[in-house]
Amino acid sequence: MKRILSLSNILYFPTRYFPAISGAEFYIQSIAEILYSKYNYGVNVYTSTAIDFKGLREPTGRIIKIGEKYYDHVNNLEITRFPVKYNVSVDDKLKFIKKIKPYMDLELSDECLTEYLRNGPYLEKLLEEMVHPVKNSFDLIHTSFFPYLNTILTLILGKLTNKPTVCTPFYHFSNPRYHNQNYFEPLLKFDKIIACTHLEKKILCERLSIPEDKIKVISMGVDYTKFILPKKQVPNRFKFKQKYFKPNEKNYRMVLFCGYKNYEKGAISILKAIPYVLKKFRKVYFVFIGPSTLAFNRELSKIQKNIDLRVINLTPDNLKGYYDGKKIAAFNETDVYLMPSRSDAYGIAFLEAWASGKPVIGANIGATPEVIRDKIDGLLVRFDDYIDIANKVVMLLKKKRLSRNLGLEGRNKVHKNFSWDIVAKRTHETYQELIFKQGG
Repeated sequence: MKRILSLSNILYFPTRYFPAISGAEFYIQSIAEILYSKYNYGVNVYTSTAIDFKGLREPTGRIIKIGEKYYDHVNNLEITRFPVKYNVSVDDKLKFIKKIKPYMDLELSDECLTEYLRNGPYLEKLLEEMVHPVKNSFDLIHTSFFPYLNTILTLILGKLTNKPTVCTPFYHFSNPRYHNQNYFEPLLKFDKIIACTHLEKKILCERLSIPEDKIKVISMGVDYTKFILPKKQVPNRFKFKQKYFKPNEKNYRMVLFCGYKNYEKGAISILKAIPYVLKKFRKVYFVFIGPSTLAFNRELSKIQKNIDLRVINLTPDNLKGYYDGKKIAAFNETDVYLMPSRSDAYGIAFLEAWASGKPVIGANIGATPEVIRDKIDGLLVRFDDYIDIANKVVMLLKKKRLSRNLGLEGRNKVHKNFSWDIVAKRTHETYQELIFKQGG
C-alpha cells in the first residue's frame, strides 16, 4: 500500500536503539513506529552502535555490527548507527567539538561538556559531518537519555538546521548521581521538554527555573493487548512455570523483577529480602529478567551459599525482542511484580504488570508514588529497606484477595489511560505546535 505524503519529518536521536532493550529505548521506538504508521510521519533514527551501557564508553561493551539483523532497519524504520569512537582523550574530544560553530553558539561550559563526553557515546563520524553544512529533511529532532552526549549533539543539529529540539530526559531525581549541576545546562536549551510525571516537571521547574509552559507532561504507555491471555489456551504459547519450575513445584508462587539488576533498580535489595521472605513463605520462586551486574552476581552467590532458594536469572541473551514470549509469559504467570527502584522516571514495567492484571510493589521515592497508588493498585516500600520489601511481598503472597484486587484495579487503569496510541497522539500534538511555531 502506497503511503501518502508525510505530515512531518522527525529525526529521533536516542543513545541506543533496538535490539538494545530498556524503557527509554522502547519509548522512542514505540512513538516512532506509531507516528510513522498511523500519522504518516517521515521518521529517521540516529543512534550509536552500542547495545549495552558499557558499549557507550568502553570497547569491551556490546555493539551491533554492520550486516547484523536490525542494523539499518527496524520494523520499516530506517536506522543510521554511528560507531562509538573509543580510546580518545577528553581533551582531544573537547578540541574537536569546539571546531563546530553551532556548539559554541550553545554557550555551554567546559565542565558541562566534559561530563557529557565522559558519559558517551562519542560519535566522531557524526561530528565530522557537523563540521560541514548538514543536508536536512526533518522538521524536528527528539532525543532522550539525559545525561548522555547525544543530548548535546541534538542541540548542535538543531542549531545547524534551525529546527526545534525536544528532549525526554527521564530524570531520575531521587538518585544522587543525577544531582551534578553540570548535567542541567543542556536541558535549558531545548525548545520543549517532555516529562513523564507531574512531579518530574515540578522538580525540573524548581531546580532549573524552566518556565512551566516549556515542559509538557506525557506519561508512558503499554500495548496491553500483548499481555492479555487468550480465552482459549494457544498450543504453542510459552509456559514459564512449566519451563523453569521443578516438575513438582508448578503450583509454587512467583515474584518477578524485570530491569537492570543493580542497586538503583532495587534488584540487590530484593536479593537481600529473599531470606526474610522464605522464613514466612517457602513455596516461592524469584525471577529476574534483564542485564546483570557484577554486584548482583556477587550478592546472589553469597546468598546461595547460605540458604536454599529458587532463583531464575534470565539475561537479554536468553530473550528475543521486547515482547519476547518468555517475558510475556513471566508477567502473565507471576503473582507479584516487584521493582523497588529509585532510578525510574516512570517505570513502564509497572504498566506491563498491570496489563497482565498483577499487583505491583515499588519504592516510595521519586516519581513512583505518582505512578503507583498505594493500597489501591499496588504497594509502596522504603527504598533499599529489604525488611519492608520482604513484609510487603509476603503480604501479597498470603492475601490472595488483596493481591487480585490491586492487580485488577491496575488493569482497569491501564486499559483506560495508558496505551501507546494515547502517548503518540499527545506527542504528535506537541510536535505540531513546535513545527507550526517554527514555520510561523
